This record gives sequence, structure tokens and C-alpha cells, in this order.
Amino acid sequence: MSGRIVAGAALAAAAAAVWAAAATDLDPLQSTLAAQFKQMNVPVEAPFRHFSGGVQFDPAKPDQAVAHIEVDTASFELGDEDYNSEVRKPEWFDSSRFPVATFDAKGLKPAGTGKFETDGTLSLKGKSRPIHVTLAVHDQGGATVFDGEVPISRGYFQIGGPDWKDSVADPVVVKFHIVTHGGH
Repeated sequence: MSGRIVAGAALAAAAAAVWAAAATDLDPLQSTLAAQFKQMNVPVEAPFRHFSGGVQFDPAKPDQAVAHIEVDTASFELGDEDYNSEVRKPEWFDSSRFPVATFDAKGLKPAGTGKFETDGTLSLKGKSRPIHVTLAVHDQGGATVFDGEVPISRGYFQIGGPDWKDSVADPVVVKFHIVTHGGH
């Protein structure tokens, strides 16, 4: 199995959990969540195909924002079913025991025009960790869009095991583009 697949799966799970929960009525057709990492020094980016959740966000009261995102760890897509099956195994995401990664956050702090910061909790593979996220927020045709990326330690969440330490980089970067409709 390719280390790239394993690293991608770890990153994707972390990414999904990190800030997929960024808006009310998350639009699954327009939103994306992906893990970006290096495997044997080669850049890899792989998406999570299934995630859901939402965010309560009022631009006049960003400190009252609330986000909850759930990511299907088995939906990490490395482009080959053999790789996808491998990252679902216990050494990686352990999707049979831990099918969902979650990210929860409360309150956004202004960090410049259209930019915000928040602290939340990522829960993945039976462990939880505080995560600091910087993101951009803008309106797009009646929708609210949340964009950003955040580094996640695959080692902390024991994704990939020690045999992959020299093949798959740690940390991985979770990239998100969350489009929401409805109740600001």
C-alpha cells in the first residue's frame, strides 16, 4: 500500500473534523474538505467525500458563532479502492470503530477584514485535541462561504503508525471550503 494513501487518509479525516462545521445548512455539493500532505516528499491532496454539519453565524455577532462538523472517515478518497480500503483499517482511521470525526467550535474573533480566528475541538479516532483555526468568511450570491486550512498532527491521532513516520509527513494540512445557505 502506498504511504501517500495512508497520509492522505489521515489528513482528510483531520481536515474534515477541523472546520467543516462552519455554517448553517452546509451545502454538500459546493463544500469541500481535503487533506494535503507529503508522502516520500511528493505532495498529495485527497478529499473527504462525505461530511455534514453547520454553523450558526451572524456577521454582526461573530463571537456567538457555533460550529459542528461531522466527517465520515471511510469517505477519504485516495483515487484507488485498494488505498481507500487500507486507510480505513485500524492502523489508519480505524473507520469500523471510529466512523466519524467531529469538529466543534464556539465564537469567532475578528482577525482583519473578512478574516476570523476560533478555537475548537477536533475528535478523531477516540482522541480529542484543541485546534486553533484561522479562516476567511465572505458572502457569495446569498451563501456564506468559509475558507481556510489548518495543520493537524497525524502522529497525535495515531494515524499511520510508526512505520510510516519517514514516508508520510506530519503534520498534514486540512483545507476547507464550506458553503452555507440560510439562517445567519
